[in-house]
Amino acid sequence: MAPSVDRTPHARGSRGEGWVVAQLFVMAFVAIAPWILPRSAVLPDSGAWRIAGAMLLLAGAMGGARAVVRLGPNLTPYPRPRRRGVLITTGPYAVVRHPIYASVVAMAAGWALAWGSMPTLGGAAALVLLFDLKSRREERWLVERFPEYADYQRRVRKLVPFVY
Repeated sequence: MAPSVDRTPHARGSRGEGWVVAQLFVMAFVAIAPWILPRSAVLPDSGAWRIAGAMLLLAGAMGGARAVVRLGPNLTPYPRPRRRGVLITTGPYAVVRHPIYASVVAMAAGWALAWGSMPTLGGAAALVLLFDLKSRREERWLVERFPEYADYQRRVRKLVPFVY
């Protein structure tokens, strides 16, 4: 049997540093897009949308904070798990496998709605794609480190409860 080959380009780093850099660029775009790009005529400019966006942003922040606290010393921005880390499958991690990623997307979408910014909403969509790709690499490392992760993958959705 041939040895497993890591198809991740070397430029992405031994811990997945390239994924983190890409993530920071997209998150920075989401943060500043409402100020540097024109507002969208597609998204309504109404108080209700602003409130809905603010609520989504707040819910994402609260969910992300819960996930960070639950992860504790296992927290790392890199896809490769910590050497002495343990697998967390309880709390927010019992609902989705990547609750921090889901929370960042919720905050980005909320920010876009609050500002009525279609480019920012596009940035939130880019984060979904980026986190999906980053999590694929992360999950290969997690299965190598924690064989029980494969069962966890079968039981718990990746980013959206009951959906994906």
